[in-house]
Amino acid sequence: MSVLDHKIDFAVILSVRNANPNGDPLNGNRPRQTYEGLGEISDVCLKRKIRNRLQDMGEAILVQSDERRDDGYRSIKERVDANADVQEFAKGKKQNNELYAQAACKSWMDVRSFGQVFAFSGGTDASSGVSVGVRGPVSIHTALSVEPIAITSTQITKSVNSVTGKDPNKKGSDTMGMKHRVDFGVYVVYGSINTQLAEKTGFTKDDSEKIREALRTLFENDTSSARPDGSMEVHNVFWWKHQSKLGQYSSAKVHRSLKIKLNDDVVEGKSIDDYTWTIEPLEGLEPQRYVGQ
Repeated sequence: MSVLDHKIDFAVILSVRNANPNGDPLNGNRPRQTYEGLGEISDVCLKRKIRNRLQDMGEAILVQSDERRDDGYRSIKERVDANADVQEFAKGKKQNNELYAQAACKSWMDVRSFGQVFAFSGGTDASSGVSVGVRGPVSIHTALSVEPIAITSTQITKSVNSVTGKDPNKKGSDTMGMKHRVDFGVYVVYGSINTQLAEKTGFTKDDSEKIREALRTLFENDTSSARPDGSMEVHNVFWWKHQSKLGQYSSAKVHRSLKIKLNDDVVEGKSIDDYTWTIEPLEGLEPQRYVGQ
């Protein structure tokens, strides 16, 4: 496969209905918000979902969530230690950080896409430790909602005690809890793929198409009690393919060309139909539009 030789910018329009797209553990797991009240989905959360989709497609992934691991290894270090191609350049006479990074990029798609820091202690022998950094070509912004979101919080009662208290007939405090949800919100995600970094990690055109497909089907196989099936939906993926490695325009200008706003006759958005999107034309750069699944 040929290495990616043209810059790519992209944007994703998605909606959330009666779901918690990304809870904040430091705020009682409430949906993330900016100080202005806009909803947020962190870039880390989005990359996790992309990794899961790539894993569903059969790609080898280094940073796997514990409940989705498919190779029996419980940590990144175990997965790296078990890879003979990578370990060949980890220590001894063949130790070479550049070849180590190349082997890691070849072994795992998320490493050659997003990059990774390999920092493992060598135990009592500090000289045998590993410290290798890989910068990936795919960058993703934090998703922000178009309008401030409304959050509904509901107190819930669990059906069972987690532990037996002093009085086994009395329900413990752990049976009470809170659930939070975004009533409705439209979010926009922006991102780019850098060709210079793609050359270093071996990121290919085929890899870029897999990233695009992962974005288009971002919430497939992502069901949870906080995100029931159908509550999160990708509506559009806009994909700008530049004609050169550096691109005809800056990513900021390309991202700004997408305009999405609440319709003039609507006070509060209740569905995706209450919003209108337009793209300002950029000479020589026409985006491809892919409808979400």
